[in-house]
Amino acid sequence: MSTMRAMVLEAVGQPLVLREAPIPQPEAHQVLIRVQACAVCRTDLHIVDGELPNPKLPLILGHEIVGEVAQLGAEVSTLQVGQRVGVPWLGWTCGACRYCEAGRENLCPFAKFTGYTLDGGYAEYAVADARYVFPIPDGYDAVGAAPLLCAGLIGYRSYRTARREMLGNRLGLYGFGAAAHILIQIAIRDGMRVFAFTRPGDHETQDYARGLGAWWAGDSEQIPPEPLDGAILFAPAGELVPAALRAVDKGGVVVCGGIHMSDIPSFPYAILWGERVVRSVANLTREDGAAFFERIRPFIVQTHPTPFPLEQANEALQALREGKIRGAAVLTP
Repeated sequence: MSTMRAMVLEAVGQPLVLREAPIPQPEAHQVLIRVQACAVCRTDLHIVDGELPNPKLPLILGHEIVGEVAQLGAEVSTLQVGQRVGVPWLGWTCGACRYCEAGRENLCPFAKFTGYTLDGGYAEYAVADARYVFPIPDGYDAVGAAPLLCAGLIGYRSYRTARREMLGNRLGLYGFGAAAHILIQIAIRDGMRVFAFTRPGDHETQDYARGLGAWWAGDSEQIPPEPLDGAILFAPAGELVPAALRAVDKGGVVVCGGIHMSDIPSFPYAILWGERVVRSVANLTREDGAAFFERIRPFIVQTHPTPFPLEQANEALQALREGKIRGAAVLTP
């Protein structure tokens, strides 16, 4: 039987282990993908650290996969062998529950997720349901495209959620990592004035944000020079919710874009009053993906990847944990 190399999580809280594993075979609605790149996401850290419960074990992490279709399942007719595709976090939904029927498949209670309840892309090959993958636009290499599959997609869902509530164009981004540095490129093209918030004292990242067009950049503890119409939190720090509420104007919205966040401390009702809104974003829908790739079709989003060989997945995760990755870490089998 043919085998592949994979970085495997065998126990929560333990480093990944390089293993030889059988190359998976696609079921009827699946495709086998030869992985060319897989970005490293903060969600991967939450899984390794046990902050997201009940992962499949042993598990191949990774849900920002770009690769080439190597084999088609018996019922796949929408893709071709040799086509380049991307695999996102959302790997399967039931299609029959009240959430799926309402167009909110991101909330499906039976959903399966790539690199969490399904094996992902920290490997040389991966299988994915063909109905949940996206063709990759021309103009991107695999390493540059990989961060679009989560940082881009879920960042864009967070952005669209915020825009529906915002009364003006002043947008705050708390946590200036992979998602924010992609999103700022879209937001500025949409006429947003972006206010970037970083870890206190991280002047290097603040300069980086200004270089990408941020109107203002400062510490997450600071009140911006003018009130915001909306804020998106990508940093998984619950204490930033009251900070963002203090920064947004009446009628403003605070969107929590992460799948995990530390507890939100109590805060005075006065900073919520004035019809301010706090809401979370959960996962993504396939419609989000279609809308995102259509939105970026006229230009190339710069993802500023830092590549790591597959066998250095633990080093990539640690660099992300320590805030040493400015754009996105990407594994290259």
